[in-house]
Amino acid sequence: MRGKSTPKNVDEYLAGVPEPARSTLKHIRAVIRSVVPTETTEVISYGIPMFKYNGMLVGYAAFKNHCSLFPTGSGVLDRFEKELSGYRTSKGTLQFPSDKALPDALVKKIVKARVKANEEWD
Repeated sequence: MRGKSTPKNVDEYLAGVPEPARSTLKHIRAVIRSVVPTETTEVISYGIPMFKYNGMLVGYAAFKNHCSLFPTGSGVLDRFEKELSGYRTSKGTLQFPSDKALPDALVKKIVKARVKANEEWD
């Protein structure tokens, strides 16, 4: 959810997100953290939390009627088309309900694909 000013860090961003989206995004954050390399950092980019490792990996955000996962890099979501059939997607965005996180296994697959892509690019 966009506030009046850009948050300084991820915890500040999450503090400004109302429930149930806050809990959902905290869960998504924990799942992402569980699979990224230890050198990965968390930043605020374009006003949303992003994970950075050899470039941007994935971001997430809350909006009025949904949450979104933003895997950077072209074509990442195309690889998971079958698993994403129940979700609203666009070129670089995966939307899901504010009160229901994406399946952990799916998030892990997407993040691992992004890590691999960034390692190969490096």
